Amino acid sequence: MKLACLLLLMPALAASAPVSSASHRPDEVPVRPAHSGPSVAPLPHGQSDRHGHHGIHSQPDAASAPYAGLQQREIKALGDRQLADLRSGKGMSLALAAELNGYPGPAHVLEHAEALALTPQQRAHTQVLFDRMQAEAIRLAEDVIGAECRLDALFAGGAADAASVDDATARAGAAHARLRASHLRYHLQMAALLTAAQRAAYAKARGY
Repeated sequence: MKLACLLLLMPALAASAPVSSASHRPDEVPVRPAHSGPSVAPLPHGQSDRHGHHGIHSQPDAASAPYAGLQQREIKALGDRQLADLRSGKGMSLALAAELNGYPGPAHVLEHAEALALTPQQRAHTQVLFDRMQAEAIRLAEDVIGAECRLDALFAGGAADAASVDDATARAGAAHARLRASHLRYHLQMAALLTAAQRAAYAKARGY
């Protein structure tokens, strides 16, 4: 995915790369000025720079710079954990509207199979649902990652404008919506396979 983002960035970065107007012969050695900038007088003994021990290079604290370090992310809007969860097909709380309103999900039903007293047939059907859900989630997650990558590339390459941002965010939103809807649909299918007593046992096992 990192390579794909870099490929998206290349045209914009090439267009925005600075071009030096200075030229010299191959055998010409640039001469640096003997002195650049004003001299800085040493502080009197016992006094300290007002910026502290590190001067102007002091590191901001977490409260004043909550995003410090995030600029190193592959995709700025997605952390490493989020990318890993998306690529492995995890739920990422996308189906809470179903989960917390009495519609269990296949993954946790398998986790609590004993407490729910699943029949062999129910367990087999649930495993099929889980496998399908995970495969579909992984496929749809790639659309989400790709859409976020393109949005990131617009800004990283200096090519963002109102129209391109509207288009990119609409595409990213649609990709997120498809992934969320997929998870929710599997909760519907899972609930239909369980009895009312099993759904109640599921809620108890999950602490709802």
